[in-house]
Amino acid sequence: MLWVRHERPASSPPSADASRAAAPVATLADAAIADATMQIAATYVGSAKCGECHEKELAAWQKSWHARALAPADRKNVVGNFNNAHFAGTSSEAWMKHRGGADVMRTRGADGQLAEFPVSWVIGGKRMQDAVTVMPDGRWQVLPVYFHVTKHEWVDYTEAKQGALAPDHPFYWTNVRRMANHECLDCHTTGMRVRYEAAGGTWSTTFVDANVACEDCHGPGSRHADTQEASDIVQPAHAGAVGLAACARCHGPRQPLFPLLDDERAFRVGESYDEAYDPIVITLATGTSSDFFADGRPSTSSFEYQAMLQSACFRKGGANCLTCHTAPHADHGTSELRAEPDALCKKCHAEIAPEHSHHTAAAAQHCVACHMPPVVSGVLDHFVDHAIDVPAPATTEKHGVPNACGVCHADKTPAALATAIRSWWPDASTRQARRERLADAFDEATARESAKPLVAVVADATEAPTLRGAASIVLGRRFGPRAAPAIEPLLASPELLLRAKACEALGAARAKTSAAAISERLADTSLRVRLACALALLDMGDPRGELALADLASKSPSDQLMIPHLELANAALRRGDLEAARKQLHDVVALAPYMVDALVQLAGVTADLGDLDEARRLALRALALEPHHRGAHDLKAKLDAAH
Repeated sequence: MLWVRHERPASSPPSADASRAAAPVATLADAAIADATMQIAATYVGSAKCGECHEKELAAWQKSWHARALAPADRKNVVGNFNNAHFAGTSSEAWMKHRGGADVMRTRGADGQLAEFPVSWVIGGKRMQDAVTVMPDGRWQVLPVYFHVTKHEWVDYTEAKQGALAPDHPFYWTNVRRMANHECLDCHTTGMRVRYEAAGGTWSTTFVDANVACEDCHGPGSRHADTQEASDIVQPAHAGAVGLAACARCHGPRQPLFPLLDDERAFRVGESYDEAYDPIVITLATGTSSDFFADGRPSTSSFEYQAMLQSACFRKGGANCLTCHTAPHADHGTSELRAEPDALCKKCHAEIAPEHSHHTAAAAQHCVACHMPPVVSGVLDHFVDHAIDVPAPATTEKHGVPNACGVCHADKTPAALATAIRSWWPDASTRQARRERLADAFDEATARESAKPLVAVVADATEAPTLRGAASIVLGRRFGPRAAPAIEPLLASPELLLRAKACEALGAARAKTSAAAISERLADTSLRVRLACALALLDMGDPRGELALADLASKSPSDQLMIPHLELANAALRRGDLEAARKQLHDVVALAPYMVDALVQLAGVTADLGDLDEARRLALRALALEPHHRGAHDLKAKLDAAH
C-alpha cells in the first residue's frame, strides 16, 4: 500500500530557485575568488582576540547595533515592557512578566494551551526587538509577540504579515519554520554552528560571538592574528565585490546554495558571494514575490542590497553600501551615514544646483525626499527606497506603484504629478521610461502584454543583472518555449548570475530546443550554474538532467547539496524504485533535518518498504518539529492502526 503520497515536499527549496545570487561586477568577483584562498584557510578567533590590537575599534563597535544583533535577555539588553504587560491580537495573546529575576512570556504553546516561556535571548532593539526562548530539545524559537521600540508597544508582526495563526499554521511560533537556529541566527551571530542529534532529537547551537562581530565583516581572523599582515584580513571598504558581500549577506534575503546547518561550507567574507547565495529578486517557485513592487523595486525592508543593485548609482557610478554608510566601529551620523545625505549625493552630483528641487518646502530640499522616498514597509514602519531613482507617476497610475511625489502630494492625481514633472524636468522621461518598462514587464495584471517589455529587459546589457535574470524567468514562465530565443543568449554571459538564471528560465519554459545549449553548461566553472542546468534539463524531461544530478550527488563538495538528492528521490519514486528513493531522502533529511515534508516523505517510503517501526519513528520526529503537520498526522494514524 502507499502510506503517503510521494511528491516533491512543499517546503523544499524548488528547482526554479536553485540558481545563483547576484554578481555585481564580473571582474571584481573573479578577483574576489582569487583572493579567497587566504580566508578559506583561516578560522574564527572571536572579537576579544581582535580587540587585543584594535582596542579602540572594539570599544566603538560594542556601542553599535551590530553588537546587539543578538544579546542575552538581561536588564541591560531587554527594551520591552515585561512589567505585567498584555497583548491581544486577532489570533495571538500574551502576557509579559518578570519571574524569578528573569523575563517570561505567557502565551499558547504547540498544544494550544497557555504556558510560560522564559525569554533567553533578544534579537535587535533599534526598531523592533524579538524575544527568543530555547525549547527543551534545543530549538531556538522566536516568541509570537515582538516589542515595537519606536512606538513602545507589543505587536504580533508575523500575524500582521501572515494573517491569523493557529498551531496548525506553518508559521505558528512553535513550528520549525520559525526556528531561529537555521534562520535568524545566520545573520545575528558570528561563526555559528548548529548540530542535530537524530538519536535524541536534540539541537545544539554554538557561536564564536553572539552578535555581528568583527569577523562577520572582515572574515575569519586566525591568519591575521598570527601574521598581522593586512593581506590576511578583508577590509570591506577597499575590497570591491568582497566588501559589498559583507553587507549583502545579511541586508538582502537570499537562498544559500548549501544548507544553513553545513557550517563547513558556510559563507565567509573573502569567498565568492556569487557562489554562496541567490538573492530573492521578484520570482519565487510559485509565482511573484509580494515583497516587490510591480516595477521590480523591493517593497519590504531588509532588501537594501537588491534595491541598490538596481540603482544608477551602483550600475553606472560604482557606489555601494560603504560609499554612504560607515563600518559599525566608525564615527557616523544618523542611520550610520558617513555624512548628511545631501553631502553624500553631492560628492558625485556637484553640478546639480539647489534650485533643481523646484520646491519651497524645507523637507523637499533634500535629495532623498525625491530619490529615496519612504515607501518601503517593514517592522510596521516605513523606510527609504534604496533603488535611488526618479519619481515615475505613470507607474502609479497604471500599475499601482507608489512614487515619491505621492508621499507629500497625496491629494494630487498621478496624471497631475506626471504633468508637473514634465514641466520642471523634461529630461526625466528617459529614467521614467526604464521604470515604466520594468513595470510593464513584471506586473501580473498586464502579463498578456508583457512579452515585448520582458524581452527588452532581458536584452538590455545596461540593466541590473538581477532584473534581467528575473525577467528571463518570468518570460519563460509566461510564454513557454517561444521565449527561448530571447533567453538562450544569456547562457554565454560572463555573469554567472545570468548563466544560472538563463538555465532556470529555459527549464521553466520547457524549451526542449535549448537542451543542447544548456547541456554545454554542465561543465561550467560555477557549481551554481551546473546545478541550475541539471535542474533545467530535468524539468524538460531530458535524461541528461538526472545523470547530471546523480553526478553532483556523488562527488564532493556537491554531494552536500540537498536539492540533487531530493530530485533524485522524486525521480526514483516515479520509476517505483523505493530503495533508491529512501537512500536519497535519507541524505536530504541528514543535510536539512528541519525539512518536515521530506521527513514525512521518507517515513512514507520507509513504510512502503515494510519497516513500520522506523517509519513511525520518522513520523514522530516530524511531529516534534511541526506537531500539527497534516501529512505526519495522517501517516502516524495509519501506522498506529497497522501496529
